[in-house]
Amino acid sequence: MSLTLIVLLPFLGAVLPAVMIRAGRNACATATGSVTLLALILLIAKAPAVIGGEVFQVRYEWLSELGLNVTFFLDGLGLLFATLILGIGLLIIIYARFYLSKDDPMGRFYVFLLLFQGAMVGIVLSDNILLLLIFWELTSLSSFLLIGYWKHLPEGRQGARMALTVTGAGGLAMIAGMLILGNIVGSYDLTVILQNADLIQASPLYVPALVLILLGCFTKSAQFPFHFWLPHAMAAPTPVSAYLHSATMVKAGIFLMARMWPVLSGTPEWFYIVATAGLVTMVLGAWIAIFKHDLKGLLAYSTVSHLGLVTMLFGFGTPMAAVAGVFHIINHATFKAALFMTAGIIDHETGTRDIRRLGGLLNLMPIAGTIGIISAASMAGIIPLNGFLSKEMMLEEAWHTVWLDQNWIVPLLATVGALFSVAYSLRFIFHVWFGKTRDELPHHPHDPPFGMWAPPAFLTVLVVLIGLFPAAIAGPLVAATSNAVTGGNLPDYYLALWHGLTPALAMSTIALIGGALLLLRHGGLMSVTANLSRPDAKAMFDCLIVKVVALCRVISDNLHNGSLQRYLAVMVFAAIAIGLSGFYAEPDHTAGTRELLAVSPPAAIGWVLLVGTCIAAVAMHHNRLLTLLLVGVIGLIVSLGFIYLSAPDLALTQISVEVVTVILMLLALNILPKETPKESQPGRKFRDWVIAIAAGLGMGGAVWAIMTRELPNSISAYHLANSKIEGGGTNVVNVILVDFRGFDTFGEIIVLGIAALSIFALIETVTQGEAAKRLASWVVDNRRSADRHPMMMVIATRVMLPLALLVGVYIFLRGHNEPGGGFIAGLVVSVALVMQYMASGFGWTQNRMKANYHGMIGLGVIAAAITGLSAWVAGLPFLTSGFVHVHLPIVGEFELASAMGFDLGVFLTVVGAVTLALAKLSQVERMAEHVDINPEPMDHDPSAAAQQVATAEKEA
Repeated sequence: MSLTLIVLLPFLGAVLPAVMIRAGRNACATATGSVTLLALILLIAKAPAVIGGEVFQVRYEWLSELGLNVTFFLDGLGLLFATLILGIGLLIIIYARFYLSKDDPMGRFYVFLLLFQGAMVGIVLSDNILLLLIFWELTSLSSFLLIGYWKHLPEGRQGARMALTVTGAGGLAMIAGMLILGNIVGSYDLTVILQNADLIQASPLYVPALVLILLGCFTKSAQFPFHFWLPHAMAAPTPVSAYLHSATMVKAGIFLMARMWPVLSGTPEWFYIVATAGLVTMVLGAWIAIFKHDLKGLLAYSTVSHLGLVTMLFGFGTPMAAVAGVFHIINHATFKAALFMTAGIIDHETGTRDIRRLGGLLNLMPIAGTIGIISAASMAGIIPLNGFLSKEMMLEEAWHTVWLDQNWIVPLLATVGALFSVAYSLRFIFHVWFGKTRDELPHHPHDPPFGMWAPPAFLTVLVVLIGLFPAAIAGPLVAATSNAVTGGNLPDYYLALWHGLTPALAMSTIALIGGALLLLRHGGLMSVTANLSRPDAKAMFDCLIVKVVALCRVISDNLHNGSLQRYLAVMVFAAIAIGLSGFYAEPDHTAGTRELLAVSPPAAIGWVLLVGTCIAAVAMHHNRLLTLLLVGVIGLIVSLGFIYLSAPDLALTQISVEVVTVILMLLALNILPKETPKESQPGRKFRDWVIAIAAGLGMGGAVWAIMTRELPNSISAYHLANSKIEGGGTNVVNVILVDFRGFDTFGEIIVLGIAALSIFALIETVTQGEAAKRLASWVVDNRRSADRHPMMMVIATRVMLPLALLVGVYIFLRGHNEPGGGFIAGLVVSVALVMQYMASGFGWTQNRMKANYHGMIGLGVIAAAITGLSAWVAGLPFLTSGFVHVHLPIVGEFELASAMGFDLGVFLTVVGAVTLALAKLSQVERMAEHVDINPEPMDHDPSAAAQQVATAEKEA
């Protein structure tokens, strides 16, 4: 349970900053930090066991048939990344408290940060790839909010859009790759997938799955050619940059490559794609970083380079390279977070991040300077800091790597990348902290408050300690993580500062000397490179987006011209084409052997009426009112067909739906033209006739083929046999809706609620502004009855209302064992309410309807959700029903089923949706009759609008 709590705490705690900001900035930061600290404590409590080789796992069944379960597991790799996410996240929370100004909405910042933190923890602890994909996309969305936090800055908004576009596109590719992987193995559980390396690599789908998954990893971790989005994310506040670059966003792709290493690595495809991309990214990112004048820009491209270094190591595919990659992940997180926070301190205290305007800051900011120099020296790989250790391991592995039968390419380029890394690191040290002190800075520099320098100072201490005592400080965690990455194939190694005179040491020495010389020639290089023509990734991205948008606009304008007739023709024609392709793909079309039922006179009469009414509706479609009535008649005939075929539930539903929809559509049609526009041209009419006839014949043929064949494997037999046993009800239809396929019903009531709210939103615009003025000036084009509310109808409907409500309650209660249920009961009650509006008028009825329609819809969905979630408490899958039989005095044997709660949710959603639509349509009706009504939303005070209408009626 504590493992689940570690994942959920950031999401649950995201509410606190929004609330606690009212108590002040300190209280807000304390509440936010407490959430992360609690999750970190729960994680650290499991660390000794995980380092000892134990794996913690928790599983919640949800949709097992689809492979979608809520499962988490904690091994060495998950422990490392979760510790980085929560540990550095806690430091960032402290740092941000002092970095953000009073004008920055701190509560909103911490809400976004915790949401992002929770998504990242979810990625690294997920044991189900479908669940991992959900968290993966959540990181893209939440990072979009963080990067665009300063929404008043155009570069912040563009950087957020660019990050979302690139990482989101890669995420879509990765979804496809993960689904292929799950299909190969037959399971979506990571622990199962990681045990089937041979099966995966032997599959013909291995390469497509590999490429698609790597697209997701490369875009998230800014690997070439997707590296350009990361530097533009620097428009975010520095705490965001430090968090994204050191421990979270960009490390997600690295994590996934490490997680999938046991099953995807070891093949030529993996080596050449991953190692090559990493090597190119490492060299290119380091080269660009040398010439960046913005401190955060330099650090951003250095992050790109170091991510390429780790990617290259994982791409080598050897266990020792994987160990080096794991170790560098730890080292990079410590010195890079410290460097970004130091850059934020410089910007905060001097007012600029331009290296050309900085210099001599060590004398003015000795604490920040010490932190920055040590961290940058580690980034350069200078002994005895931790960056030196993992850089030496990387160079050692590069020395033994052969690329395209050439054993010099990788060592040479790795050395060049290390040389560039030294150059930009030394530039950060000497051009910022040493040299002449500048007097033209916007602010007078000085060391920041303790809360700003303490977090990077803590990380700098780790940089030194890991460098001096690597085996004691980082050794156990590196071993546990590497063991998880390599699948238990851990090589013999030891972490130490000195490994003797090795090729790696020589390569490192060359890099240090070459980097220092390159820095001495930095001014000349700047002059030379300034005149070189080089591609601008941002310009290319912007151009691509413009071209894609233009292409989409052309396609949209040509396909979506506003003709519903064309849309319907395209969809139906596509369905016909798919059906024909399936029909002709199977050459053997034998006739069915099932005997037909005898055609009775009532069935023949019903069929003739149905066909005749359908033909009449098509022939008279130009008259909208008549067409609507004919459609209602068709629905009633279909209801009779359901009764004839012994389906009373469907008949009740059909009749109720027809009554409600016909009345609502009558209200809508009353303010629309009564005749259809000009008919189509003969050619289009002929096309539509051909498509309609083909579709009708195809549907008829499909129905005939199904009904004339025996279906021994039909699921209906299972439903009939288990309805009473497992669902506790004899009404199979209702048990299917609330138990066997309750998830479908749950989705349907959500859609119904959304549809009702959409109606509300659309009509609300009609009741205000210019649209309301046009509606008020509408001249009624047909005669109206002088007696708008006949007395007999008023009395009859008011007398019938309590009876109808009682019938609705009766149908609701009997639905589990007899025809009925929440949906039908909701429609019956809706019909009773609709009759009140028709008979007594909008004003009278609305004045007596005190219900909040929006709240009723929401309450219905919540009631259904709570019923489904309660099954988890009993350890059962979502929406599993429970039932019990009790004996009550007088009543006798009585059944109680949890499905009643679900049915209640359906009932409330249906009644709320119908009455909301009815109220808004009635409101427009009254406006069309020149009655001034309250334009405020009806759910705010339904009685106020009704009272105003009633008053207007009395005055009239």
